[in-house]
Amino acid sequence: MLLQGSKLYSILFLKCPRCHKGEFFEANPYKLSNFNKVKEQCPKCNLKYSIEPSFYTGSMYVSYAVGIAVAVATYVLSLIFNLQLSIAGLFIAIVVVLILTMPWIAAVSKSIWANIFFKFDKEIAQKINS
Repeated sequence: MLLQGSKLYSILFLKCPRCHKGEFFEANPYKLSNFNKVKEQCPKCNLKYSIEPSFYTGSMYVSYAVGIAVAVATYVLSLIFNLQLSIAGLFIAIVVVLILTMPWIAAVSKSIWANIFFKFDKEIAQKINS
């Protein structure tokens, strides 16, 4: 795949930051019974996903930035589609979009946080393929 080997691939597809093969989460972010639960380690390369206790607490800051990006994107899309929303209507639209995308924002934020600390290892990825 074209993006494979880049941090963007790992983040968008919620894959292991080191091998890009294993799943990063226990389940889909929208499966609320396992909401936002990161696996202990990669099922393919055995990378331990948590460096220290409360490792993913820092992803809250990333989540804030991603949430702002989603809110700005909602506003820009309302302008592109020429939706004549009042300020209250625009506020409600942004809040609804943020609520609907909350599981995705939380998952992507944890994936971004992990990708800051772990790097892709091409050799490990090739061993898994063979």
